[in-house]
Amino acid sequence: MVADILMDAGYRVFEACEAADALAILDGRDDIGAVFTDIEMPGGMTGLALAAAVRDRWPSMPVLVTSGRVRPGAGELPNGAAYIAKPYMPGELVATLGKMLPHPDSGD
Repeated sequence: MVADILMDAGYRVFEACEAADALAILDGRDDIGAVFTDIEMPGGMTGLALAAAVRDRWPSMPVLVTSGRVRPGAGELPNGAAYIAKPYMPGELVATLGKMLPHPDSGD
């Protein structure tokens, strides 16, 4: 559903089921502008650990973290990462991401 929301807003989306898959996609591409992750995900790495790994390897990459059950505590999000609580409205998600990343139709 999130992929559809973001594609409808004009973003190109690459989906990953686990953090390791997300890191493999990031390793193989140079055209990814942001990472959106849930805190709770399958596999051996949480979304917070993924956010930290992304920040370490791609320091300028915007990271947006979400969860419906877990709220990050002070200092748990990497510098520059943002959090949006579930449930959120599609417009809220797009607006939050838009603040972190220029819209694809803006020419930036």
